[in-house]
Amino acid sequence: MALQVVIMAAGKGTRMKSALPKVLHRLGGRPLLQHVLDAAAALGASRPIVITGHGAGAVEALAATAGARCVRQQPQLGTGHAVQQAVPLLPDDASTVLVLNGDVPLIRPATARALAEACQGERLALLTIELADPTGYGRIVRDTSGAVVGIVEHKDASTAQRTVREVYTGIMAAPSALLRRWVMALRDDNAQREFYLTDVVAMAVAEGVPVVASAVNDETEVAGVNSPLQLADLERRLQRRQAESLMEAGVRLADPGRFDLRGTLECGQDVEIDVGCVFEGRVVLGDGVRVGAHSVLRDSRVDAGAVIHPFCHLEGAAVGPGALVGPYARLRSGAELGPQVHIGNFVEVKNSTLGEGAKANHLAYLGDATVGARVNYGAGSITANYDGANKHRTVIGDDVHVGSNCVLVAPVTIGPGATIGGGSTVSKDAPAGQLTVARARQAAVPGWQRPRKPPKAG
Repeated sequence: MALQVVIMAAGKGTRMKSALPKVLHRLGGRPLLQHVLDAAAALGASRPIVITGHGAGAVEALAATAGARCVRQQPQLGTGHAVQQAVPLLPDDASTVLVLNGDVPLIRPATARALAEACQGERLALLTIELADPTGYGRIVRDTSGAVVGIVEHKDASTAQRTVREVYTGIMAAPSALLRRWVMALRDDNAQREFYLTDVVAMAVAEGVPVVASAVNDETEVAGVNSPLQLADLERRLQRRQAESLMEAGVRLADPGRFDLRGTLECGQDVEIDVGCVFEGRVVLGDGVRVGAHSVLRDSRVDAGAVIHPFCHLEGAAVGPGALVGPYARLRSGAELGPQVHIGNFVEVKNSTLGEGAKANHLAYLGDATVGARVNYGAGSITANYDGANKHRTVIGDDVHVGSNCVLVAPVTIGPGATIGGGSTVSKDAPAGQLTVARARQAAVPGWQRPRKPPKAG
């Protein structure tokens, strides 16, 4: 049976106290709405319908990337009014409509699929959960036989109804033809003068349409975001979920409570990750990789046996097998380290390749460089790759030794086996196998005296 997904994403999110639309705030590195769009995609639903309102332009731009159709709710007059805006796009047939919320990001596709299956194209299915503290949620109302006969919003509930712990999560599935008719018949005769989507339950009961509750046990799946506090709480829940998944696959996390994944992380066997590490974009760690504390890896690959020491930053980098990086190293976009390469403390590498066994152990910069195998790159040395307008490349052959505090002014080539004397500024190609020194001759000035401050008056 065909499935149509409607995502409500029109709210302003006043309690977020932000100019950014609520559904665009990030959770695990992705907007809240993106999580829901991904869940819809996993269900194999036809193009979802996103109901926008506050910040509609920005929200619709994100929705467009998922191929969603958008309708606007202006003004925002309640959840029922929101779904009314989607009615022209809903098929008038026996398909099932699944209504999701753009600020409830962590529902699992399996849970949503089970709810849609409970609908069967002919019943009204509600996703419910029992909460220890149901404050703020609409309560499930049942008759003496236990059948669902309605939902009462918290602000409209009686004292007795507020003691009910089974609540409606805001997620439902309904036959398309019936939902179209029901939402257009909604009335706003309530305390808030809003059109409540929950009122369709009473309509279904009145028409003899079965109403079923599909229960979920994990509160995280149905937790909404209305404030920075709730967003931060859900972030930790998501990170714990991701950490547990990695540990079940064999990854050893020093402390799953101090771990952040804001993208995807693929790990081989025997991977060890210390505390405070952040992974963004797509990161791949090979067998036996160790990542030291408080390192940040974004869109990078680290091959088997490599070690990333603490406090390193990798972005768009590739680290070869057995390489050692850091501590306090920065690998920028285009950095490619071969096998057994050593990059030490306070070394920055950008758009450069380093051959097998090359070493830059401390206080150095390699930008736009091709570095051969077994090169030793001295402390304090840099490639001067920018002339103020254009970038130029430095080529360093195999087995080169670059002394400390050298400046290699690109474009320049250092031949294989060459040695560059410490303190040299090299602006011309250096021949292979020879010592190149480019610095002023040392001289002592007899009789020279250091300037002195004038004596203080008085």
